[in-house]
Amino acid sequence: MARNMNMDLIYRFFDAVNMHRWNDHLRPLDLTELDKQAHKAAIAWVLGKFEETENGTELDWQRIIEDTMFSFLKRTVLTDLKPQLLHRMEDEKFNEVNDYVISEIRAAIPDLERSFMERFEKYLREPQDCIEDRIISAAHYMATNWEFNIIYDMNKRSFGIENTKTTLAMELSNYSSLIGVKRLIDSQSMTFVDLIGQLRFQKRWTRIPRIPETTVLGHSLLVANMTYLNDLDCKAGARQVYNDYYTALFHDLPEVLTKDVITPVKVNVHGLVEILDEYEHELVNSKIMPLIPEAWHEEFRFLTFEPFTDKDDAKFGKVNGRSIKLCDVMGAYLEANVSRRLGIHSANLKHGEESLRERLERDGAPIGASELMRRFDEMEI
Repeated sequence: MARNMNMDLIYRFFDAVNMHRWNDHLRPLDLTELDKQAHKAAIAWVLGKFEETENGTELDWQRIIEDTMFSFLKRTVLTDLKPQLLHRMEDEKFNEVNDYVISEIRAAIPDLERSFMERFEKYLREPQDCIEDRIISAAHYMATNWEFNIIYDMNKRSFGIENTKTTLAMELSNYSSLIGVKRLIDSQSMTFVDLIGQLRFQKRWTRIPRIPETTVLGHSLLVANMTYLNDLDCKAGARQVYNDYYTALFHDLPEVLTKDVITPVKVNVHGLVEILDEYEHELVNSKIMPLIPEAWHEEFRFLTFEPFTDKDDAKFGKVNGRSIKLCDVMGAYLEANVSRRLGIHSANLKHGEESLRERLERDGAPIGASELMRRFDEMEI
């Protein structure tokens, strides 16, 4: 029976690290589609929380999660097109463009779970005009604008740069009715969105060469997407789906304050894990909490503290922390395995891949890890 936790789909998301954004502009860092989509997912959470807590809006968070994933899947097919051309094609050739996207995804992921594929097609075919999809669209333009602000000063002589600036401002103005959009745009100081964006600067596997290089934020989205797919297979309730997804998305957030400490260092320095956990909690409370409304603090601590621990809270519900950890390990395994298959010969990388695979073979039954790795072994990349 087809599962939502499908390696062809997972690798489709992972491979977005090879899709480079703004690649016809000077860039101070590599901006990838995987990172953009991760940033977008985090921004959608921020915008949704503003609507929920300050406007009293009841949101379908599972729709936000899944439609964010569907928009990502669509972008993996169309991301190399210039935005102006893509928007014109969608306006003038709506059905033809979506037919093409569906055919590409069916060919690339033939065993995609049937109901997931049906919902994806429905997402493509029907108007996206509910509050949840307005939040996702606003998050898309905010993540794009964040990137643009990084490259703008280096590209002031580039053809069309001022038109891009004007167009982005106009697009964002279409979402000014959302409380969070106005708050974040009007802010004159660092916001939570800026802080999240800094995880796009941090490379994974520090001191170990890899191809492709992945960032902490991009890895976090991969873990969150795998967690969501596994929750679909487990038929988790709506509240647990929300908890698991955002716990996974934010599980490495403290690393914006501590940097990425590789596992061999953590496990070989006695007591380092406990020390890091203590400092991470202290830094989250002192540096991150002031960037979000106080009304969110209790839930945010629930989501971000001890992300790999199973929880069942009377107020906030369940978190399947052990499965999130297995998805985290699977993400790391993909990073190591792909690098090795693409020609990186490193003793540390080889040892890392072997230990990750051993752990997944031993403990990974809750996410079907053995079958996922078997399928990945068969895939050409």
